[in-house]
Amino acid sequence: MLTAEALKRKIQSADDLLSVVKTMKALAAVSIRQYQRAVESLADYYRTVEMGLQIVLRDRRGIITGARAGTRAALLGAVVFGSDQGLCGQLNNIIAQHALEEMDKTGIPRENRIVIAVGMRVADILEDSGQKVFEILATPGSTAGITAMVQDITLVMESWRFKNSVENMRLYYNEYLSGATYRPQTLKLLPVDRDWLLTLKRRRWESRTIPMFTMEWERIFRSLIREYLFVSIYRSFANSLASENASRLAAMQNAEKNIEERLEELDVQFHRQRQMTITEELLDIVAGFEAMKEDGNVAKPGKKARRRAAEHL
Repeated sequence: MLTAEALKRKIQSADDLLSVVKTMKALAAVSIRQYQRAVESLADYYRTVEMGLQIVLRDRRGIITGARAGTRAALLGAVVFGSDQGLCGQLNNIIAQHALEEMDKTGIPRENRIVIAVGMRVADILEDSGQKVFEILATPGSTAGITAMVQDITLVMESWRFKNSVENMRLYYNEYLSGATYRPQTLKLLPVDRDWLLTLKRRRWESRTIPMFTMEWERIFRSLIREYLFVSIYRSFANSLASENASRLAAMQNAEKNIEERLEELDVQFHRQRQMTITEELLDIVAGFEAMKEDGNVAKPGKKARRRAAEHL
């Protein structure tokens, strides 16, 4: 059985750990809101890009290039968004399993897949599952670092297209829902969905003002597609980071509950052990007094001592 001092040290350690957990819980809650606002701010930006494509496609007389549903490619480029840090529950396992299942559905063998993993932990899971990871990128610590990471991923994808002729590219990420919930998602990035382009072309223009542009069609169309790719990757990044903090928030809530329950158990053990120690000391004193009394070594108190005792009573 642990001594009172050992239990006291355990209680102190549990209190320190509880303080750390509460701090991480607060940081996760603040980070979720930060990334959620970043996702919300992209809604208007994405709508502007769609309107630009709608304007450009209205004047397109030829066949719209793009991918039809059900078409297969020889190579697959994929970006899987995970985390570098731990204490985020099953986030990396969920997205890694989802990405592997979705990539298997394409029918493209694993040796023909070029995979980028955002986060060391998800990269380890993918490699343990037999999927080779081409490159590992670090996750940014705030929204300020997302833009640079998106630019790096865009450059890598362009290199895939021109050097390796990779035309089929997909993003796998966790989409943040609310509170501490999220779900895995797949975004087909390239080639651009032809049906989506046709839908934009046929969509009714909301304003009475007839839109127009003066730039070369091919040039403005490519620029708008680049903006579409940028906002799509950025949104996936922000959703993934929000989901990471949501998963961490849930993990910290469970940890906080477990630590508080453990503290209650330790407090009960400490008070029980302390009471037992006091009782044992009192019994030792009483036993010693009785032994001295039997040996006749206990002197009777004098008159002055009896008078002082009476005054205290």
